[in-house]
Amino acid sequence: MKKRILIVTHKRDLHADLIIPLLERRGHAPVRLDLNAFPRDYALTQSLGDGRCRSSLRTLPGGEWVDLDEVGAVWVRKAAEYAYPSDDLGAQERAFANQETEQALFSMLYSLECFWMSHPRALRGALWKGEQLKRAARMGFRIPASIVTNSPEAARRFRDDVCGPIIFKAMSTSTLAAERIEAHERVAGGLGTTIVDDEMLGQLEAVSQLSCHFQEYVPKQYELRVTVVGERVFAARIASQDDPRTMVDSRDMSAPIAYSACVLPPEVARRCVDFVRSYDLSYGAIDLIVTPDGDHVFLENNPAGQFLYVQQLVPELAIMEAVADLLCTEAQCPR
Repeated sequence: MKKRILIVTHKRDLHADLIIPLLERRGHAPVRLDLNAFPRDYALTQSLGDGRCRSSLRTLPGGEWVDLDEVGAVWVRKAAEYAYPSDDLGAQERAFANQETEQALFSMLYSLECFWMSHPRALRGALWKGEQLKRAARMGFRIPASIVTNSPEAARRFRDDVCGPIIFKAMSTSTLAAERIEAHERVAGGLGTTIVDDEMLGQLEAVSQLSCHFQEYVPKQYELRVTVVGERVFAARIASQDDPRTMVDSRDMSAPIAYSACVLPPEVARRCVDFVRSYDLSYGAIDLIVTPDGDHVFLENNPAGQFLYVQQLVPELAIMEAVADLLCTEAQCPR
């Protein structure tokens, strides 16, 4: 009997929507856990005693009970706010419910002895941008000169030391956390990577309000999105310098810039795989700059980064198929 594959995500995750049929065609019956419907639309039981631990899950109202001992692989895609049967929980009730739900859910998940893509502990450990840069440099990548500070004086000294343009780049999310609050409470939709111009330099006192991330501006020939799936590497070349909207930040998808498949130098490809594996991750989405001189400069790794848009733009990069293959293969490996 084939081991099951558990996908932890939310109802609006198109990645999961498209991967599930690939898993089914490979003979697997994946189990989907949508966190934005949990625990409202699920029943969960974890029983412990006599040296045994049994966990089971089913979708309400009439889904089958799934013995989670049958799970051989877990794909952790995206987090979401929990949902409860009652819509009128007070603030303290919801706060307590969230904590108890997290205890129940992760007590169950962390008890699973299986393959993870990737384990929540590894995902959290891989999030921190400053540590990523230090690790990348130690592993042989060139990195931009960088500073994280809430000292206006330190920011000014950094600007003087760089002797050239610097950028501001959010460390957590370029959306300015807009997705975490109600629409009527939003004051901005996002802030991409931005050149610090003279006007911004005149406002550096604002840095004292919140730690900010500044880097030297690295000249670009083009950029790379490198997706690592297990030992496989998929590199997309991004012609970001072909449009003014993407010269500084290539994430402006309104610009019709070209994406194309690219073969990395073997040492760079190996370094990308080793970097991802150094966190005990089995997946990563790495952003690199290629300079006019051909140097590969590490920017960041997204441990659960999006890949569907890359495959849509570059269909020959079969990332979805690689994800499905890895989950199916590892689910059957003895642990």
